[in-house]
Amino acid sequence: MEFCIKNKPMKYTILILYTVKPSFLSLPRAERNSFFEQKVAPIIHEYHNTIEVKMCDSEAFHASVSDFLIIQCADLQHYYHFMEKLRDTALFSKPYIELKDVIIGLEDGFRDFEETL
Repeated sequence: MEFCIKNKPMKYTILILYTVKPSFLSLPRAERNSFFEQKVAPIIHEYHNTIEVKMCDSEAFHASVSDFLIIQCADLQHYYHFMEKLRDTALFSKPYIELKDVIIGLEDGFRDFEETL
């Protein structure tokens, strides 16, 4: 379902909170970079027209979440398919990360609601 305000599509913002596991951190940095370039970056690129992905480090600031993604999209199906493709990689199967939480919000959702009043 796509929401809009005055014909402007609203965006979902999704926070993916996770911790990188020792199985990944124990790899040499060159191997970690190669994994990202060969397995993760192509998936991000595949969806670059439908979702926006920002990667953030937090290990210096948070005890249980080392990293998080900020994803924005107008259609949750694109986000869902993106996540399914990531789940098919060693990020989840090895696993290289432990998923801590997923938080979804709707940018300016209250405005859409107020237009219905």
